Amino acid sequence: MSISRNSLPLCAIVSLALLWPSGTAAQETSGAPAATQPPVPYASVNELNGILAQVKQTAQNMQADLEKTRIDRWKTDSSTKRQTQANVESIQRNLQFALPDIIAQLSNSPEDLAASFKLYRNLDALYDVFGSVVESAGAFGSKDEFQTLSNDMSGLEGARRSFGERMQKLATAKEEELARLRVQIKTLQAAPPAPPRKIVVDDTEPPKKPAAKKKPKPAATPPAKPPASTAQPN
Repeated sequence: MSISRNSLPLCAIVSLALLWPSGTAAQETSGAPAATQPPVPYASVNELNGILAQVKQTAQNMQADLEKTRIDRWKTDSSTKRQTQANVESIQRNLQFALPDIIAQLSNSPEDLAASFKLYRNLDALYDVFGSVVESAGAFGSKDEFQTLSNDMSGLEGARRSFGERMQKLATAKEEELARLRVQIKTLQAAPPAPPRKIVVDDTEPPKKPAAKKKPKPAATPPAKPPASTAQPN
């Protein structure tokens, strides 16, 4: 372990400030509306599921082994015992409440960088605080306690490293996607605009043709009367 014994209280205090509380923060996050995410490739989901399975298994092992750790029997002063016990309780709260909530968020959005960073930050804080507990167990606890906690520390370190590598790949992919979008935008902006279509509107009315004059109908001529017959005298 690279953490010196004299720096344990300060390291624990700084790391504890990063641990996610189980109350307000979790409620605010769960109440936020979920944004629509594009389809995620199967390979990415499969990779994430493998890492999360490792994190969950390590968290279960840590909880079980911390429950069996008898800090009250350690051969050290009461101040160190109280500090270590406070660290253990903070780790347990994180493993029981904050970590499952963050994992659930990331499972719903496997390539969300904000959710990914949240999990990585939480793993990093757990690594710092749990590391101080493991070192104290090596200095003041039994050999069995130190061995089991060291195994948990190795599992946590492996999960954190794997997840860090995944975050780096995600960040690189997002940067490449943004670069492609910028190129597309510049190409569209540089293209000459299409010539405007001219629409000619003829609002002049054609001259109206004069109405044709009606010719007067000729007067009807009365039929000719037959000549009157003249009677000859006998």
